[in-house]
Amino acid sequence: MSPVEITRGDSPIVLGLPHTGTYVPDAIAADLNDRGRGLDDTDWHIHRLYEGLLPDATIVRATFHRYVIDANRDPSGASLYPGQNTTGLVPLTDFDGHDIWNRAPDETEIEERRIAYHAPYHAALKAELDRVKEIHGVAILYDCHSIRSEIPFLFDGVLPDFSIGTNMGETCDPAIERAVREVCGAADGYTSVLNGRFKGGWTTRHYGQPPTGIHAIQMELAQSAYLGAEAAPWPYDDAKAARLRAHLTDILTKLADLAPTLKGKA
Repeated sequence: MSPVEITRGDSPIVLGLPHTGTYVPDAIAADLNDRGRGLDDTDWHIHRLYEGLLPDATIVRATFHRYVIDANRDPSGASLYPGQNTTGLVPLTDFDGHDIWNRAPDETEIEERRIAYHAPYHAALKAELDRVKEIHGVAILYDCHSIRSEIPFLFDGVLPDFSIGTNMGETCDPAIERAVREVCGAADGYTSVLNGRFKGGWTTRHYGQPPTGIHAIQMELAQSAYLGAEAAPWPYDDAKAARLRAHLTDILTKLADLAPTLKGKA
């Protein structure tokens, strides 16, 4: 199986989907314990949730699971959130802090996985951002994520429905941050936060370089906003999803309309 799927469009928007994949090679699956084989930390159904919202958007989707290697982590292994509980390049625990391996990979195996999975995903993502920027003079990476709304190991309380991450405004033009925040803030019945517990992962921080014409923003959705239950079998709730998709469509449409105004601002 290819480590990455690409749907190519001509919009200035590129959707990154690093955590929706569930592929785990047999040899790696054999080293996971029963908890690990449940793949609970998947961004369940995110590719379905965003499908068709902006018809001409480019989509770059990792097919492999984050337990194989996490496409949204620094390939050097550096922590995204020093001093806070998180998971690494190859997670040793799940989001609840429980071990997921019968035999954890060693450094050689991690490097092999980086080359086989992490590197091809990011090569594809960079190529698409460069292609889109060549067309429009600007590219906006919108990194798509979701997570259970309550995970005491990672954060206190209940996560807002929309968690917007721009690494404290560093990864995109202020107009992008403002447009997304306004849509989320006006969404009736939903909660939102900007640069709260999730400030943008490695992907957002790495590619979001406004002076170069490439902007990035991360959206972490609470899975309670579109799933019937935040537990296996992780059922997709069509009614919840339809309501949420309307707001996501508004976000992506506004970003696409905004992109031409960003050209040459660097």
